[in-house]
Amino acid sequence: MFVSKKRFILKTCGSTTLLNAIKPLLGLVMQMCGFDYIEDVFYSHKKFIRPEVQVGPHCSFDAEVDYLDTLFQNGASYALGRLNGECWYLYTIQCPPHCGVIEPDQTLELLMTGLDPNVMRLFMMQSALTAQQATEKSGISALIPEAVIDEFMFEPCGYSMNGILPDSRYFTIHITPEPNCSYVSFESNVPQASYHGLIKKIIKVFRPERFLMTVFANQTSLAKDTHHEMEPLNTFNGFERQDHQVCIFKNYYLTYTHYAQPLR
Repeated sequence: MFVSKKRFILKTCGSTTLLNAIKPLLGLVMQMCGFDYIEDVFYSHKKFIRPEVQVGPHCSFDAEVDYLDTLFQNGASYALGRLNGECWYLYTIQCPPHCGVIEPDQTLELLMTGLDPNVMRLFMMQSALTAQQATEKSGISALIPEAVIDEFMFEPCGYSMNGILPDSRYFTIHITPEPNCSYVSFESNVPQASYHGLIKKIIKVFRPERFLMTVFANQTSLAKDTHHEMEPLNTFNGFERQDHQVCIFKNYYLTYTHYAQPLR
């Protein structure tokens, strides 16, 4: 969880029932902080690899939307990508014109699959590395080097880290290293006019076969032109684009792109 003056961010993995935390958190915010207005809501995730192991209300995106609609008015749900393939879901709320987040805001997310087994071994207990050693040896510590990092290794495998920077900036990584379902998620709200350099660094660290990229950026963000920058890139750093969509939500642009290594 990342908490700043006017927002909280929850990022979970596995079968955690994240949505069940929203109602009590909203109650605490109103009781302890005196806030009485929800400025904006964003809930998103890639289509689950194994939806059958999820616990309600996360058994399907339709069930998640039904639950969120009991908490928020004017909810809106979307699916980007291929419904019979790689797909990314989003739930948000429709605010009146000129409402929502006004200050610069942006979020970059990379969701990677088919990771290099040699890299993934660093995040298994059999590697005999501590969490900090895995952070250094993998190259994670060099992605955004000015961040203060807190990392954790799971038993018998798995890894997560949170990196904190000034002005409520963060980045976070979750890793599932098993060969049959290797998966890495990266998320950050660090503002950049172009994320090309950072994305290339992330790909170099994890060496995925495929990745989904999403960028949210509002009109006052440094990243507001990402949708223009990504539009002509049918190839990127050796990957071929499979899908590309751009949406406008209130004062946000959303760029969704799916890249994969060429078939050999």
